[in-house]
Amino acid sequence: MKLLRDTWIVFQRQMLLVLRNPVWLIIGVIQPLYFLLLFGPLLKRALNAPTNAIAYQTFVPGLLVMLAMFGSLFVGFGLIAELRAGIIERSRVTPVSRMALMLGRSLRDVVSLLFQSILITVLAIPFGLRIKAADLLLTLLLLAMIGLMLSAVSNALALKLRSEDSLAPLMNAVSQPILLLSGILLPLAFAPIWLQRVADFNPFSWAVNAARSLFAGHPGDASVWQALVIVVVLTAAALTWSARSFARSVR
Repeated sequence: MKLLRDTWIVFQRQMLLVLRNPVWLIIGVIQPLYFLLLFGPLLKRALNAPTNAIAYQTFVPGLLVMLAMFGSLFVGFGLIAELRAGIIERSRVTPVSRMALMLGRSLRDVVSLLFQSILITVLAIPFGLRIKAADLLLTLLLLAMIGLMLSAVSNALALKLRSEDSLAPLMNAVSQPILLLSGILLPLAFAPIWLQRVADFNPFSWAVNAARSLFAGHPGDASVWQALVIVVVLTAAALTWSARSFARSVR
């Protein structure tokens, strides 16, 4: 019960900071919006899709997974700024649970991600995108788990490295191959067999396939539950690692 109360307190404070300065929330939407408006219209011919609606049903789910990845993977920079300002140091004298310090921040990132994802989905509707409410909710659950996992990983790495100069190249080196091996921009069905087999080891390629199945109206597809199992296991591992990092750093 104390953990839930402490998490809620930390989450409220973090959300208040976001609402006071929503510029990063807006910036997070700009890149996916560029892809939606400037890259999306090319897909009907590229995918040989009969309609724009089918092209966007293929593209938008990948775009949302990309938003979840890049919107959460770089949140550690904010934690480094708090470390430098002494905010985390002052947390040592408070009775707040150390896990709550991590969970409250990660939940803030998840709420921001869900808001951005819903906005991108709504903006894609004029292009012909259609999705059932239940399928969208399941997709948002998948995105929330991805956001929670990557936010925890980013914060744990920030606590370990404590420097933007170290964190930035590491994140860029990791994020680019993950992006290219996820089939986010174009389905991996167009890739050679060897590239598809390599992508099988990328959990985010499974998430993209699951999101596309949901947007296509197939929530019972095997790719959906397979992706959920993979993401849940990885999220649990990431939260455990991040919580231990916070416990060691904030005593």
